Amino acid sequence: MSFTSAFPPPLTHPTQLDSSLRTRGYAVLSAPDVYALAQADAAHLQGFRTLWDDLPPDGYLKDGGRYRRRRHSCFVVEADGGAQQAPHRPHWQPLEYNALHGGMQRHFEPMADAMAAHPDWLALLQWLGRVASKLRGVQTWYAEAHQFRIDTTDGIGRPTPEGAHRDGVDVVAVFLLARQGIKGGETRVFEADGPNGQRFTLGEPWSVLLLDDARVLHESTPIQPLQAGGYRDTLVVTLRAGGFQGD
Repeated sequence: MSFTSAFPPPLTHPTQLDSSLRTRGYAVLSAPDVYALAQADAAHLQGFRTLWDDLPPDGYLKDGGRYRRRRHSCFVVEADGGAQQAPHRPHWQPLEYNALHGGMQRHFEPMADAMAAHPDWLALLQWLGRVASKLRGVQTWYAEAHQFRIDTTDGIGRPTPEGAHRDGVDVVAVFLLARQGIKGGETRVFEADGPNGQRFTLGEPWSVLLLDDARVLHESTPIQPLQAGGYRDTLVVTLRAGGFQGD
């Protein structure tokens, strides 16, 4: 993995995770801290990265691009800590939160069973449920998981073609899985109701940006190739109280 980052991520100490989400609306954790907090095996999580090589094209891009591949599955994280996969369903967002691709049902292929049913993946979801419950109160969480590969097939790949946005959920987790042969892909976080923002580049596989979706906007800048076949892989998990969007 090779990339240039003028702005390294502002890592949060694990003991400050909850307070950072409450006071700033976001936190960034290193991969070792993710493994420790989720009580998930690092080798198993790292092994999931090969599944990003088998993502179908996203056929819903309104800009006509061919730069995004993805899979999508839904899960329920119970208030008592249990987690299980929910019946497969389309992804839906209101236009209020996604002016480009909102207001329509988007049908994506599900995550591979090798990941979706794996104990370490479920442990990761359970940890995210605990994070959300500390922020919003203990309750059942409706989680949507999106595997993304943004590539440079079109010369430029756009991780967030909708621009700076909120997702209409409670908590968002953006895991960086891989960067290969690209420049760009800078992460930007802005106050939803203020002038302040932060910019940095995630580079460590399984490092994560955690967001209080009500308080901040987020986006990632376009990527460009440094070599043929460049790409950026991420895993985005959203958690929402009360049900899935579109219910």
